[in-house]
Amino acid sequence: MRLNHFIALHSKYSRREADKLITDGVVKINHTIATQHSIVPQVALQNPNIAMKDFKIFIHGKMLHYAKKKAYTAIVYHKPKGELVSKKDIYGRRLIYDSLNKRYAHFMPVGRLDFASEGLLILSDDKAVVSKLMHSQLERTYILKIDSHITKPMIKAMQEGLTLQNAKAGGHKLSKITTMEFMPMGFEILKNATISKLKVYITEGKNRELRRFFAHFHANVLDLRRVCYGFVHLNALPVGKMRFFTKQEYDDLHTFMHT
Repeated sequence: MRLNHFIALHSKYSRREADKLITDGVVKINHTIATQHSIVPQVALQNPNIAMKDFKIFIHGKMLHYAKKKAYTAIVYHKPKGELVSKKDIYGRRLIYDSLNKRYAHFMPVGRLDFASEGLLILSDDKAVVSKLMHSQLERTYILKIDSHITKPMIKAMQEGLTLQNAKAGGHKLSKITTMEFMPMGFEILKNATISKLKVYITEGKNRELRRFFAHFHANVLDLRRVCYGFVHLNALPVGKMRFFTKQEYDDLHTFMHT
């Protein structure tokens, strides 16, 4: 593991801040000034208590104390259409927890996907993980189908942003949200026809944001699938199935939690 990554995992510094500290020459390993090429030995990753005896890192003269990574558990669920991201529903609709194993009943979802949408949903047993992921500016990627051509006004609004004083169209009939501001979003047009398909990149997850956006242009979202949330990708996970985070995703999550 690179030194900047290790410092980010065991201190208040981010990787970028760690890079600057190393460049400034204030990071030492066993009293020798570290470089950007310094590597943390495997023993320090496997057993911090043993590593402390032979591998010591100093930042501004203060020794870095290694802490074991917090044992987060996170899963990815490919939510199908027709499931509600909720613990209960007064209308008796199917919930994601009806599909997930009971051992995940206490896991909390990172945000929501509405009843008619599908795709990547992250769940974790750690409130801090859920909160930080949910309120982050990590990019969310969606693939959409709409019942309209993609018009120049749509493209302009995606490029420049849009503020609606009446954003009820596309929202749930019981929603109390009336106004909404849409930030500029990245997009790729995959097909422009009577039924169009596009990939959209946003950094927020407001209530039915994309459905409301396209409803303003008299276009209905026929399909909406989230395929990526920051460093987590849906890839080929089948609909209705779950998986644990990969090792790389856990590494990225631990780094994210320390930034």
